[in-house]
Amino acid sequence: MKKDDIFAFFSALAELNPHPETELEFGNTYQLLVAVVLSAQATDAGVNKATRALFEKVKTPAEMVALGEDGLKEHIKTIGLFNSKAKNVIALSEILVRDFGGEVPQDRDTLVTLPGVGRKTANVVMNCAFGAETFAVDTHVFRVSNRTGLAKGKTVEKVEALLERRVPQPFRRDAHHWLILLGRYTCKARMPECWRCPVVTQCEFKAKVLEAPKGRKG
Repeated sequence: MKKDDIFAFFSALAELNPHPETELEFGNTYQLLVAVVLSAQATDAGVNKATRALFEKVKTPAEMVALGEDGLKEHIKTIGLFNSKAKNVIALSEILVRDFGGEVPQDRDTLVTLPGVGRKTANVVMNCAFGAETFAVDTHVFRVSNRTGLAKGKTVEKVEALLERRVPQPFRRDAHHWLILLGRYTCKARMPECWRCPVVTQCEFKAKVLEAPKGRKG
């Protein structure tokens, strides 16, 4: 995708949704960190359903430690891999209390040292909580970046590096949100809904489906 096409691509997404946000529900930066850790291999909707009651009770790392691993499991048992996620959330909460005064670190290198926090999770926290221009590459971002020609790469790391290089201002802060939402609701894995895609003109996908199947609304 050429530079002018990339600018037009994000301009179209920005026009439709000027202020995109994560669909995870949270009340503060610590809750955001927990929600993103829990969202690995799970849907945002599923995480939100599990954390609504949890976040009413737990707003700080200290409160999470007090709840304990078994107590946390009761809240998140509907989420995939909840046993290992509960262990990681308690462990990272203990570290935040012990080493950071209960505050979430504001740099990626420190964040990724916390249990259960990989680069993608750190990028989401940096972006959503601290306004950093990071590119969290999940399955949706990876698919959309490759399919459209925006950033073709065989690995998450390659796609992230290309997005870092190619996404222009003023779109950098919100870019990964637009890509996630595009992949989740329009540029779907099995049947991309090209006929209603706002960036179909810029997209380089060769197997575009430009007419809605019978019974589907455009």
